[in-house]
Amino acid sequence: MIKVGITGESGFIGTHLYNTLRLYKDEFEVVSFKDEFFNDDQQLTRFVTSCDTIVHLAAMNRHGVPQVIYDTNITLVKKLIVALDQAQSKAHVLFSSSIQEDIDNLYGKSKKAGRELLANWAENNGSLFTGFVFPNIFGPFGNPYFNSFIATFSHQLTHGENPEIEIDKKVPLLYVAETVKTITDAILKKKNVREYRISHSTERKVTDILELLKSFQSTYVEKGIIPVFNNTFEINLFNTFRCYMDIRNHYPVKYLQHIDNRGDFVEIIRHNGGGQVSFSTTKPGIIRGNHFHTWKIERFSVIKGKALIRLRRIGTNEVLDFYLSGEEPAYVDIPIWYTHNITNIGEDELYTIFWINEHFDANNPDTFFENV
Repeated sequence: MIKVGITGESGFIGTHLYNTLRLYKDEFEVVSFKDEFFNDDQQLTRFVTSCDTIVHLAAMNRHGVPQVIYDTNITLVKKLIVALDQAQSKAHVLFSSSIQEDIDNLYGKSKKAGRELLANWAENNGSLFTGFVFPNIFGPFGNPYFNSFIATFSHQLTHGENPEIEIDKKVPLLYVAETVKTITDAILKKKNVREYRISHSTERKVTDILELLKSFQSTYVEKGIIPVFNNTFEINLFNTFRCYMDIRNHYPVKYLQHIDNRGDFVEIIRHNGGGQVSFSTTKPGIIRGNHFHTWKIERFSVIKGKALIRLRRIGTNEVLDFYLSGEEPAYVDIPIWYTHNITNIGEDELYTIFWINEHFDANNPDTFFENV
C-alpha cells in the first residue's frame, strides 16, 4: 500500500485526487494534509515523514500583484524541500505544473522554477520525481473566476448572468478525471521524469464551448431535456456544467400529470437523440391505445399488474395477443404499421413504462387511430 500525501488537498484537483484515491483502499492510503502545515515546520515535517509519495498541488495562480504569485509558489516549494530534508525522506514527489510555463508570465515562471527545484532535490537525493506539465484542466467543482473559464461561464449561466468572452481562441483541455488518472498511473508506475508533458484530450474554441454551455442551459435547465452528446468531451462538459446549478432551489421538478378516467399518464424524460420515456397507470378493465405509427419506434414495458397487449398489422385481420405481468417484468416493441392497444386484465392498477425514439410533436404526431 502506498501512503500518498497531497499538498493542496482542498483545492480543485486535490479534492478530485483525494476522493479518487480513497476509492482504492487496497492500493492507497491518503495522508491528511492541511494548508496551515506550510506555516508550521514541525507539522509539515511530520506530514512528509508519513508519506511514501507526495503530490505537490498547492499553489497560487491568481493575485492582483503577479510578483506575489511567484514568491508564494517558490516559497511553498522551498518549504517542502526543507521538510523533505529534515525528514530524510526518499519520497516519490510529483509536481503539477502548467503549459503556462511557455508563456512569459510570473505564474508560469514560478511553476517552471518550482518544478526544477524539486527535480534537482530528487536527483541529488536519489528519489523519484514526476514533473507534470498539464494543459488547461476543467471539471466539476472548480472555482468560478479562478480555476477555469468553463467554471466561470457555467456559474454565470446557471445564476442568471451573461458570460463575456475576452479572447476567443482554441484552448487545449484535459478533464479533471483524466488528470487524476494520469497522476495515479504515474504513482503506480513510479514514473521518473523531470518534464512530463501531458497531451490535451480535446482542443476547442472558447466561443464553441460557450455555445454548448448555453444550449445546456436552454435545453436541460429550462426544459428538462437531456441533450444529445457527440463525444466524451461533451458529456464531461455537461457534467461540469450541472454541478453549478442551484439544485436546492431547482429540484424537485414536478411532472405534468395527465389524469382521466383511465388513470394517469406522465412524461418522465426527453432525450435529444435518445427519445422520450413516459409512465402510465391504468385502472382495471381499461384499454389504452388503438392506434398505429408509420415511423416511430416504441416499447411498452409492464412493471406492475397484468396486461394484454394486442397487435394487428394494418390491412390484415390476424390479431397477436401478448400477456405480460409485473411479477416477471417484460416488454413488447411495437412494429410500424401495427395498430396496438394495452388492456389492464388484472384486479389492481397496471403500471407501464413507454419509450419512443422521438419527442411527441403535436403538429406531426405520426399517430393514426384504428381499433385492433
